[in-house]
Amino acid sequence: MTDASVTAESTPGNSTPHGSAPAARGTDVPVPAATQWILTVSCPDGPGIVSAVTSIFAARDEFIVESQQFGDPTSGQFFMRIQVISADSYEGLLTALEPVIQRFAMTVHLAPSDRKVPAIIMVSKAPHCLVDLLYRERYQNMPIDVRAVVGNHPDLREIAEFYGKRFVHIPVTRDTKAEAEATLQSLVAEVGCDLVILARYMQILSDDFCRSMSGRIINIHHSFLPSFKGARPYAQAHARGVKLIGATSHYVTADLDEGPIIEQEVERVNHSRSVADLTALGQDIERRTLGRAVQWHAEHRVLIDGSRTVVFR
Repeated sequence: MTDASVTAESTPGNSTPHGSAPAARGTDVPVPAATQWILTVSCPDGPGIVSAVTSIFAARDEFIVESQQFGDPTSGQFFMRIQVISADSYEGLLTALEPVIQRFAMTVHLAPSDRKVPAIIMVSKAPHCLVDLLYRERYQNMPIDVRAVVGNHPDLREIAEFYGKRFVHIPVTRDTKAEAEATLQSLVAEVGCDLVILARYMQILSDDFCRSMSGRIINIHHSFLPSFKGARPYAQAHARGVKLIGATSHYVTADLDEGPIIEQEVERVNHSRSVADLTALGQDIERRTLGRAVQWHAEHRVLIDGSRTVVFR
């Protein structure tokens, strides 16, 4: 049997992964009398997993608000997401679950449902995804806490500051790429970032940075790849008379644009559409697709299954 593992959020009311030293921040803040927790589970598939987990909560008179599970016959992996109301602490819940975690060699993640994921948004010049994300955070309760907006150009500073966000200009050239990424790494550590959102950021991150933030970088791009690359994909698509446009949001890996896909959307178009029409439609699809991907990630609805994802909507 492989070693079981537990991951956690460094947030008021919980602690670091099970068995390690307490986190320096947040651990001295008491948990409310009853907290709604989100538990995600991945492990080798087999009989009795759902019963084993839910029986623990039932025996403790804890109320399950939502439960979804999926067994992948291809990978042989099992995935589950449970929202449960409990008066117990983070440590108490993990202690209760420990026999099941060990029995099924589970990787589990536990976090309060009201915890906002600390995030950095990275941009270049296109504003549509940035505006949409900041609007959703402020007005639509998207559970992220945007702690900085990073731009390799200064163009979107005014938008970031309008929403009260710190804007950090990190120029990137061929000669300064390593220095720029070191600055980015320092910022990630400084603000306690758990999620990097590439909101039409037109630079490639290094393999080392992608590995250090594995499963925590989300990108959006037009779905013409690999056919129409470069800065004007919609003009290229118009020249070829495409009949569908769309967008793909995915986790970023060292393999460019090959990370596990979280969400996609397409829309049918015809010969009457101009380049401006395709660009406007495409940008609208991009912001919606990225918004859903970030929302589901922040709600712990996305579990990585090899090169694919399981999304509990």
